[in-house]
Parts: sequence; C-alpha cells; structure tokens
Amino acid sequence: MNTLRFIQITDTHLSDRADGTLRGLNTADALAAVVTHVRECESRIDGVLATGDLSHDGGTPSYRRFVQLLAPLNAPVYCLPGNHDALGLCACALKGPRVQSGGRRLAGNWQAIFLDSAVPGAVHGHLRPAELARLDNALSEHPERHALICLHHQPVPIGSAWLDALMLDNAAAFFDVVDRHANVRGMLWGHVHQTFDVTRNGVRLLASPSTCIQFKPGCNDFTLDDKPPGYRWLELHADGGIETSVEYLHHR
Repeated sequence: MNTLRFIQITDTHLSDRADGTLRGLNTADALAAVVTHVRECESRIDGVLATGDLSHDGGTPSYRRFVQLLAPLNAPVYCLPGNHDALGLCACALKGPRVQSGGRRLAGNWQAIFLDSAVPGAVHGHLRPAELARLDNALSEHPERHALICLHHQPVPIGSAWLDALMLDNAAAFFDVVDRHANVRGMLWGHVHQTFDVTRNGVRLLASPSTCIQFKPGCNDFTLDDKPPGYRWLELHADGGIETSVEYLHHR
C-alpha cells in the first residue's frame, strides 16, 4: 500500500436526541449528509480520523449515534476527545469492531498518533505529561515511519483572538517533543471549525471545518460563518508527502 487515504471528521456536536440542533442546524442530519457525500466521492478510505467534540452534551446516546452514522463508510474510525466530550464515557461508549479511541495506528510507512488534549470542565486544551511522554515514545519507537499527530486543540494561533485564547496551553512543551523528531510530517486538529493550513519547520499544520456549523476566520469575537458542513481528505504518501483538501457540502 503506497498511499493511505484518510477522511477527517471533526466537531460533529451530536446530541443525545436525534433532533438535537446547534445554532439551528440538526447536527445528526448534517453528519449523515457528510457521510453520504464521502460515500459518493471517495472510492477508497483507509480510515476516519475523528478529532473531538463528537458529542455536544456528552451523553451515551450521542456516542452511539456517532458510531451508527459513520457505519456506512465501512472504514476503521479513530477517535479522540474534545472539550465537549465526556472523557471517560467517550472512551467507553465509542466501541465497536471498527472503532478505536486514542492510541495510534500503524499503516504503510506511517503512524498516526491520537492525543488527548481535553481538560475536564474547561474549553482550552492541555497535554498532560503522560501524553507528552507517550508521544515522545511513539515517535522514538518508529523513527522509520512518517508521523501524523492528531489532537483536538490547536497548538498554534490561527488569527482569531477568541479561539486563540482557547488553544493548547502548553504548546511549547508539545513542540519541544515534536522538534526532537525528524519523522513528524503533519499535525491535524479540530476545535476551530474552519480551515487552516500552514507549514512549520517542514511540518504541515492542518485544521478543518466542522460537520455542522463553522466559525468565521480572523475574528476577535465569536462569529459564525455561513459556510456549510465539511470534512477533510488526506493522502499520506510513502515518501512522507501529504496531499489534502477540504470539501464542503453544497448546501445545508
């Protein structure tokens, strides 16, 4: 397998109720529409990267609904928590023959590492010493593999003051680990409900739109965007290259 094809699904904000809405948008219907779009447009999926805020209220029914809604993709789903998720419940409820919570995935010339940046009762992110050590160990254990690091909170400012106040609060410690390893090729996160794509020291830094509502980029205060639900696809090449783009639905 020379090239791996992944789909990033993030910030689904599902409710315990099937008719639950966020800012007037039914989040379950929006995710179902994204899944339909993926099935129509993607001929092969090696896995789904679900980068947090899968639930809006943290109840068991919302996580069961998430697993059910993604089942038509017939692909492994790799999950990590966001600030809206109930941390222990998230890991326990997100179970199935093709669902994994946390850990990492080894495939081809790559490893994808899934970090927990959620802080109980808070909106900002933090990587505990144990998570930083796990990242360091994973990168050291497989120096021959290209690495994609996935988390929920952004480790760099994105240019929106209100969101940047809610980013990873120990980003310097995170980058201290990352910068020790030459095999890191990319980072992928959610949380910000918008597209972001920059390169730092040769490492691709990527954020992606939500499957429901979007936040307007470059705003000092909370501002909604009028863009529809979306997702990101990624092709991870054997030589470490990353090809990626964001897809939006045509309408809500």
